[in-house]
Amino acid sequence: MDRKRLARYIIIFSSPAVILFTIILSICFGSTDIPIKEVHQAIFSFDAENVQQTIVRTSRLPRAVGSLLIGVLLAISGALMQGMTRNYLASPSIMGVSDGAAFIITIALISLPHLSSLEMLMLSFIGSIIGIALVFGLEACIRNGFSPVRLAIIGTVIGTFLSSLSQALASYYQVSQTMSFWYNARLHQINSELLGYALPIACIGIVMALLLAKSITILSLGKETATGLGQKTWLIQMLTIISVGIMTGVGVALAGKIAFIGLIIPHIARLLVGEDYKWVIPCSGIIGGIFLAVCDIISRFVHYPFETPIGVVTTLVGIPFFLYLIKKRGGGYHRA
Repeated sequence: MDRKRLARYIIIFSSPAVILFTIILSICFGSTDIPIKEVHQAIFSFDAENVQQTIVRTSRLPRAVGSLLIGVLLAISGALMQGMTRNYLASPSIMGVSDGAAFIITIALISLPHLSSLEMLMLSFIGSIIGIALVFGLEACIRNGFSPVRLAIIGTVIGTFLSSLSQALASYYQVSQTMSFWYNARLHQINSELLGYALPIACIGIVMALLLAKSITILSLGKETATGLGQKTWLIQMLTIISVGIMTGVGVALAGKIAFIGLIIPHIARLLVGEDYKWVIPCSGIIGGIFLAVCDIISRFVHYPFETPIGVVTTLVGIPFFLYLIKKRGGGYHRA
């Protein structure tokens, strides 16, 4: 058995135990440590008068599940975008997808301040689609706009514009404090009700991604090759954008913008399991979920006992990786 095939099976079959262990760590450790016995009782024999059990049920458990889910969604979104565009710098945070979601949420909070959790999810999805449509539309108008470095520049410009506009509107209409949640990615403020709505919607995006895996593998060989093999590339691209919009929209609605997960995790997955997206997509999701949950645990101890925004931790890993990719790959397309 070759190394990459072995890595695939190790990641897939060890994931339940690793995920369970990560959840337990996330629940037990924080500004107040909670014994494993209290965690067990909070889940299986909840006592509403017990403060620690209440913390587990209302805060720690939603946070652990939410961080895992968001990591899964962002990593899979990044894998889909990199495969579809054959661009190693493509990711929701760099290509304006997350900023589009946050922009629409800003407008919604200004004009419709009493939105339900489900309505917030839907608007976040629409914003994600708008963000990616703006980036792809501008890139199509520029010569060689789909090259990795140009795509990263255009995506960053669009994202920065939408982010700046959102913050200006939030400041003018005095909703900056509310919007700070989406720009500082505070996982400890995950809404358990919103998480309940998000899970089935997220599953739709994940199932779409898994069903698209074979087509993304073919598309990653090049649009001409895919067309020659009889693939309807426009349909695959449209379905991919919808899947990315659903997953990124859910991630942003749950915890705000979190950078670099969708950039670095797919590269790690491809390095471990190869270029077949039938394996890259699920393995990216597993690694991304565990990675973000571990980053969340680390963020609690960077400036203990105060919370450090999760984006700070992911950026400390992401920026060097981003610079490494530019230096290593230059401006060409990746061979996927």
